[in-house]
Amino acid sequence: MPEAVVIIVGAGPSGLAVAGCLSRLEIPYLLLEREDCFASLWKKYSYDRLHLHLQKQFCELPHMSFPSSCPTYLPKKQYIQYLDDYVAHFKISPMYQRNVECASYDQDSERWVVKTMNKEEGCGGEEEEFLGRFLVVATGETTNPYVPEIEGLSSFDGEVLHSTRFKSGVEFKNKNVLVVGSGNSGMEIALDLANHGAKTTSIIVRSPVHFLSRRMVYLALVLLRYLSLSKVDSLMVLLSKLVYGDLTKYGIARPKEGPFFMKIKYGKYPAIDVGTCSKIKSGEIQILPAEIGSIRGNDVELKNGKSYQFESIVFCTGFKRSTSLWLKGDDYLLKEDGIPRPSFPNHWKGQKGLYCVGLSRRGLYGSREDAQNIANDIKSSL
Repeated sequence: MPEAVVIIVGAGPSGLAVAGCLSRLEIPYLLLEREDCFASLWKKYSYDRLHLHLQKQFCELPHMSFPSSCPTYLPKKQYIQYLDDYVAHFKISPMYQRNVECASYDQDSERWVVKTMNKEEGCGGEEEEFLGRFLVVATGETTNPYVPEIEGLSSFDGEVLHSTRFKSGVEFKNKNVLVVGSGNSGMEIALDLANHGAKTTSIIVRSPVHFLSRRMVYLALVLLRYLSLSKVDSLMVLLSKLVYGDLTKYGIARPKEGPFFMKIKYGKYPAIDVGTCSKIKSGEIQILPAEIGSIRGNDVELKNGKSYQFESIVFCTGFKRSTSLWLKGDDYLLKEDGIPRPSFPNHWKGQKGLYCVGLSRRGLYGSREDAQNIANDIKSSL
């Protein structure tokens, strides 16, 4: 069976970052990816208007800067080009359409045994095994699209899709569209729908939301180097109040806990506003502050008793991580939900040569740090 020093599972930006670091240190590795391309979330499952929400210096992968000609906030197309250049520069060659079925540590050989299903054309679901002294979980926070179970959803007469299938609001012109989920994807998709002439755009906002601008987030990231989290959060809440005012009249409450505290503790990101808030205030985007109770045909009844008619529903309800289904024998590094048990900054290293990257809820910047830590730690063990 094929063997390498390191096996990396997942060829998103986090997995590529580890591969780049290992390549630089001349450490042999195998990179397994279940899709037919690297960075599939960016290349296949993201909407057209997507931009990096953070300034480019916070989003670079290790050992390769963005070209100076790139804008401060990269659009999707330019970020994908950067990833293409990164893969070419470090000569990264993922093994595609390998769905990991099981990964376990063999005490006798002191190796990780990774079993995959090869879904490449002509292989007919062939089972394969790979051996590695080290295993890196790089499957990320966005693994399997999640749509909640809702009574009557199957009876809906219109189009139902997850945010990973949404491309542009152009396709929904003159339609009544409901967006379910008020994270950054939901807020930005609602904006795209309104900009492209949806007849009505409504978004379900069940929980309180922090609205921050890109410039506020940049200021926060700078200040966090010098000030405590609580002080930075207090400043961000003050700035948000000054810029956006009281949003409760539109159906949006402000959380009692600070935006970056919530990001670290719960993985709940603040809404980085790129125009949605003004559309809410103008009435072009309607806030529905209640969960869906049931669906009958085109009628969507909320748990507050109100009912609305829609022609399309876009679920921006996030993802579920599946690591616990295939990673066996680990009771130290990752919890059942796929998030590390050890707290930052010791979250990336497990036992018996097990590591994880990109799961610290610190975005691409966190992935870069994790990847460098993992590669250096492996180098010191050889």
